[in-house]
Amino acid sequence: MSSIIKVNTVQDTDGNNIINENANTITIGKSGDTVQVASGASLVGAGIEWQSSIVTAATITVVAGRGYWLDTSSNAITVTLPASASVGDQIILTDYARNWGTNAVTINQNGLNFQGYTSPNPKYNTTGQSVDIVYSGATKGWIPNSDDDVEAKNLTSAEYLVVAGGGAGASRHGGGGGAGGFLTNFGGTAITLSSGVTYTVTVGAGGASVSGGSDGNTGNDSVLSGTGITTITADGGGGGGRIGAVGLDGGSGGGAGGFQDSAPRNGGAGTAGQGNDGGDVVTTASTAPGYGGAGGGGAGAVGEGVPSGNGDGGDGGVGLANSITGSSTFYAGGGGGSSDNGNGAPGQGLGGNGGGGAASESSDATSGTANTGGGGGGVYQFPSQNTGAGGSGVVILRMPTGKYTGTTSGSPTVTTSGTDTIIKFTASGSYTA
Repeated sequence: MSSIIKVNTVQDTDGNNIINENANTITIGKSGDTVQVASGASLVGAGIEWQSSIVTAATITVVAGRGYWLDTSSNAITVTLPASASVGDQIILTDYARNWGTNAVTINQNGLNFQGYTSPNPKYNTTGQSVDIVYSGATKGWIPNSDDDVEAKNLTSAEYLVVAGGGAGASRHGGGGGAGGFLTNFGGTAITLSSGVTYTVTVGAGGASVSGGSDGNTGNDSVLSGTGITTITADGGGGGGRIGAVGLDGGSGGGAGGFQDSAPRNGGAGTAGQGNDGGDVVTTASTAPGYGGAGGGGAGAVGEGVPSGNGDGGDGGVGLANSITGSSTFYAGGGGGSSDNGNGAPGQGLGGNGGGGAASESSDATSGTANTGGGGGGVYQFPSQNTGAGGSGVVILRMPTGKYTGTTSGSPTVTTSGTDTIIKFTASGSYTA
């Protein structure tokens, strides 16, 4: 038969309340007895209950208030934390056989935050580690009192180049297409990729070629996104303007359409920090504008306008060189405007990655180079002549080779330069850090 004792306060033999009497001791039971706390009850200040069994299984779900010896001699272990927790809950994990450096311990957070994040799951891989975590509440979740180094903090510094698809040139006195938006941190402040997180890459297509007296098609955005980084979006290049029309806005703006009249027309606006405006068709009191179209904007300069009546088109704006791949390459040059005098306006980029404008009434224009984001050239006549399409974009990541995981989709090209690995996406895909 069991007995129940109900009291509000326990005092020592002097009659003092012992809640604040640290020097006094109360003994419950005698040597050899088992003192049990009811299931669901909390014994404040009782400390951690260390488990006598050594954990060797590949998975274990742990309980707050306990300490565990984890032996990874034969295999890695995944530890699943409780699905719910209260402030002050504590769990300790210790490397029993000093083998975590060979087979790591991964923490499955089970839906709760760990140092403020729901992912990636922390991984402990240092021999002799002891991990002591306490639950702080929903905002930060579990916080280590001690954990030495942890792979969740072992983040990867990465550099990127993101170039969008270029815009197409316009048909009939057409302006050149603007280059795709150009964004990079190469040589600057790196972004941080977290282990276990998949980063999605979208490579924008160039604007499609047109005919029949139409504005050029705007290119498509290129995007790099994933948990823990600010989404990086390069805007598609603006299409060129047709006869009498303004250029379209984009990463770099398309060039304005030509025609010999007195109305000035503006090139499309470029996106700040990504590219430049397309060229204008202007007029002054003494000079009528020409028949040719203006050049599309490039990442490095505005497109050339058409200030005179000699039939020339405007050159595309120059692109920018970047060495993220280990060699200097120009990207995002603007497409050239159309011409009717046999002198087609060139695309720019020091590699011709912006398409050249048509040289005569019966000529097709050339397209921007694939995977450089170059703008396409404009054509003078229609309906059968084709404008230059915009070049497709590209997304490139660069990181220390020791941090490269090899987990990709979309078949990127992987190369090395010095101590770094370069992942070049010419089509959409992903990288898992």
